[in-house]
Amino acid sequence: MQYFIAGIFALLAIGFWVFQVAQHQKFSVMADNNHLRRLPLPAPRGVLFDRHGDLLVDNQSMFNIAVVREQTGNLDTTLRVLSEATGVPEPQLHETMSRRRGEPKYRPMVLIENATFEQVVAARARQWELPGVFSQQVPTRKYLSDDMAAHLFGYVSEVNEAQLARPEYEGLEAGAKVGQAGVEQAYNRLLMGTDGDRAVVVNSVGREIQEVPDGLTDPIEGKRLQLTIDKDVQRATEEGFRHFGYNGAAVILDPNSGEVLSLVSLPAYDPNKFAMGIDLATWRSLNEDKLKPLQNRALQGRYSPGSTFKIAVAVAGLEEGVVTPNTTVFCPGGANFYGRFFKCHLAGGHGTVDMRHAIEKSCNTYFYTVGNMLGVDRIHKWASALGLGERSGIDLPNEIRGIMPSTEWKLRTTGEKWYAGETISVSIGQGQVSVTPLSLAIMMMTVANGGTRYTPHVLKATKEGNQEWKPVPPPPPQSVARMKPSTIDALHEGLWMVINAAGTGGRGKIVGYNVAGKTGTAQVVSNQGKAGAARSGMDVRDHGWFVFFAPHDKPEIAGVIFAEHAEHGYLGAPIAKFAMETYFAKKEGRPLPSIDKPAGPPVAIAAANQPEAQERAASAARQVRQ
Repeated sequence: MQYFIAGIFALLAIGFWVFQVAQHQKFSVMADNNHLRRLPLPAPRGVLFDRHGDLLVDNQSMFNIAVVREQTGNLDTTLRVLSEATGVPEPQLHETMSRRRGEPKYRPMVLIENATFEQVVAARARQWELPGVFSQQVPTRKYLSDDMAAHLFGYVSEVNEAQLARPEYEGLEAGAKVGQAGVEQAYNRLLMGTDGDRAVVVNSVGREIQEVPDGLTDPIEGKRLQLTIDKDVQRATEEGFRHFGYNGAAVILDPNSGEVLSLVSLPAYDPNKFAMGIDLATWRSLNEDKLKPLQNRALQGRYSPGSTFKIAVAVAGLEEGVVTPNTTVFCPGGANFYGRFFKCHLAGGHGTVDMRHAIEKSCNTYFYTVGNMLGVDRIHKWASALGLGERSGIDLPNEIRGIMPSTEWKLRTTGEKWYAGETISVSIGQGQVSVTPLSLAIMMMTVANGGTRYTPHVLKATKEGNQEWKPVPPPPPQSVARMKPSTIDALHEGLWMVINAAGTGGRGKIVGYNVAGKTGTAQVVSNQGKAGAARSGMDVRDHGWFVFFAPHDKPEIAGVIFAEHAEHGYLGAPIAKFAMETYFAKKEGRPLPSIDKPAGPPVAIAAANQPEAQERAASAARQVRQ
């Protein structure tokens, strides 16, 4: 009996040691949670500003309704009553609960995000039926315009399980709001602050009785970021697309630093819907939309560059010494290469042209000839140096690379050798070549400044609390390969003539600013496949490109306009013109311009619906080329 009693006391002693020493922290928390509740105070994300200090993205407050499961009685009953009070479907509440069932029961779990004032009042009015349920005011993102720069800013939403398993999200808990695209994702750690909390005393049904003295830990706001974006140039670029009725993409850069002044992808989406807690129907509609509004076309769209690629061929030919600016080629309307006749876009031909006039008139025959003299590998060398077929290194997520073919590339991807005849199509931006809009903007930046391929970037400075703005050092250039002065002069002169002489880019002309540029038209499908694709409902109208920089002697701005299904590259020129006019007006302190109203429906839209409009558009194109 003595041994038995001693054993009992030994077990009790061990038990007391386990409860009070070994697992003291666990049971202390459980005991506190019987009468104390620690309510999280989420930190506001850092605010975003443009290069001039104008506000781009702010924060606002909203209400969440949450539950502490260990303080509820019958959880099913609680969810049923909450559904009746707020009007939120009960299955939706159960789905939220199931998705986050692995969280500790003492931690508040948000059931309803962005609750309306009526829902909060209804839940509080039935508090005695809802033990453990409470409402809290939390900060959330406020994007000042519904969809302006949506793909640039990105959006925030609840962290998912896959992200929680990644090192960069270490320390976050389920339910945390993180950036899911754009700047919000790229600089998530800078933008996320440090959460605080407050301790309150609750009664047996979870009703808050009083605050605990010294129980408040204030949240710390995330770092404020100043972007390189110019708010007015961004607005003007997007307004131009909408005014003329096009979707597409645009990237506008400072050619002397690589700073991004504007980045557009349309159609876009409203990031406020994600910040407030996007509903399933809206999410499904965005994913199923054939226009793909969630795709960032500027970084993730891959398209044939058309005649804008002739700039890269011109650089290769001049730098490799196979031609000079004065080398001439006779264009009778096309030329024979390897047993096949390749047409020029002008049936009657351009006559005898040198490099400058070949750029001005976009003569296919001239660039067929130069491309054939170079071969695909030397074209690949210089196109890659200009940024085509390469990732730019921009500080935004999910950038893809285009395709710049070479003999090695074809052998590696298809197991077949490269045929010389394929180079002819490549030399005018057709065939296997594909680019992103961002990479064409980088090409124009590099040509504009004479050979330095800066790394495009969107972050300019950061600020923490009340401290001064701290400039962020720009990333190093991708390459610095100064081109020959004769190459630069010939290119700049030819590109100036495209806009200001007899070229196809006259709609981009700005008196007094010497705009230089190039238009391009890119097929969506081959001529042979157009009829079948059209019958299937596919939009087979060609894409239009317009690349530019200004002024041509001392460039300050460079970029690209990609107008989806615009049919002709010159139709994107007015968009670039409006963006450049806004840039120069703002720089010089003049009133900002307004875009002119078109006389009728956009050519691309009218041509899609009216056969006679198609003929008028084709006739206008021929006149511009002539």
